[in-house]
Amino acid sequence: MTDAERDQLSSRLNAAFTAGTLDAEDYQARLDTLFAAQRLGQLVPVVQGLPPLQTYNDPAIVSSPGGRPGEVSEQRSATGVALVAVGGVLLLVLLIAVLLVILL
Repeated sequence: MTDAERDQLSSRLNAAFTAGTLDAEDYQARLDTLFAAQRLGQLVPVVQGLPPLQTYNDPAIVSSPGGRPGEVSEQRSATGVALVAVGGVLLLVLLIAVLLVILL
């Protein structure tokens, strides 16, 4: 087990303790187990019940500099999308009308 792995697990324990997931006694016991461990298998009790690590990056739309999470963005123009949608609906209605005239 490397020092980097111990530091990473120690950071996870610190975050869980700060968030209130672990009480002081459990936190200290897990730290003692972490720094006494000689093999990775001995770390199961240390990580058991901790929130999982984030294994992905935030999507670009979330991390964009346009504002903070929860803020409403400026209204975007939807005229192009609206025209395509209205045109598609009109085309569909026209097609149904022609098929009804032909079949009846």
